[in-house]
Amino acid sequence: MQLVSKTKRVIEAHLNNSSIRALSGSMIAFEGQVTFKSAGFGGGDGLVAGIKKKATGEGLSLMEASGTGVVYLAQDAANTTVIDLNGETLQVEASQLLALTQNLQTNVTFAGVRGGVSGQGLFTTTVTGVGQVALLSQGGPLIHLEVSPQFPLVVDPDAFVCAKGALTQSFVTDVSWRSVVGQGNGEAFSLRWDGSGVVSIQPAER
Repeated sequence: MQLVSKTKRVIEAHLNNSSIRALSGSMIAFEGQVTFKSAGFGGGDGLVAGIKKKATGEGLSLMEASGTGVVYLAQDAANTTVIDLNGETLQVEASQLLALTQNLQTNVTFAGVRGGVSGQGLFTTTVTGVGQVALLSQGGPLIHLEVSPQFPLVVDPDAFVCAKGALTQSFVTDVSWRSVVGQGNGEAFSLRWDGSGVVSIQPAER
């Protein structure tokens, strides 16, 4: 089982008596003996995943492709990137996840409270294990930014795609630059990352 970048907007999933989970509706073609079925929400298994999706709004509609052959995946002409995981945990914006190999586990975790005024909880999808993840990005390829203890990173939450490494996330709620660029409605906030790792963003806002 392997995910390969066919072009910058198309991923090939090579199946050899194996399976993958991918975003529902992302299959644009396939070759070989491959069957498809619904794989639920992607926030865990069964009823628990459904409850998490309803409670948090953070969930995926996934399909499972099984068999032997090649499945071609794409979504809305977005750019695609394949990331390898070696026992690590990837924190990812759910809407940016295109596909993941069969040995990876997904979950939805609490990411913190968005400021003291609204008290709104934020949640994130995590992918853990050994395998590959295919991600989507709008506006161009993913931009990978390194984070070190000496240089914490602050990013716009609408540009954030994923994070990997020994990182902690917090919220910066007094973001004056949002007003400057005309996005001052509501409670403005940004994501701050401290520690050691890599944060990936897209060159466009959701």
